[in-house]
Amino acid sequence: MPRVNERKSESSSSPPKLGRGSRKNAVQLTALLYLREALINQRYENCPEFVAVAKEFGASPADIEALLEDARRLPE
Repeated sequence: MPRVNERKSESSSSPPKLGRGSRKNAVQLTALLYLREALINQRYENCPEFVAVAKEFGASPADIEALLEDARRLPE
């Protein structure tokens, strides 16, 4: 039977299992990434859809606002 210390080292090397909350966060993150790409590529017509999906899956207004106010997108 493995000792407690051995179990900890084994569990830390294995990747975490995805549960329902992780899937929700993955969809939110993907929508935010797509929003960022749309903003960078000036495809503004796609932005409302990405914002809606991100909000639906738990993105905060601050998450969305941070992308909208990203200084790297402003013209010089």
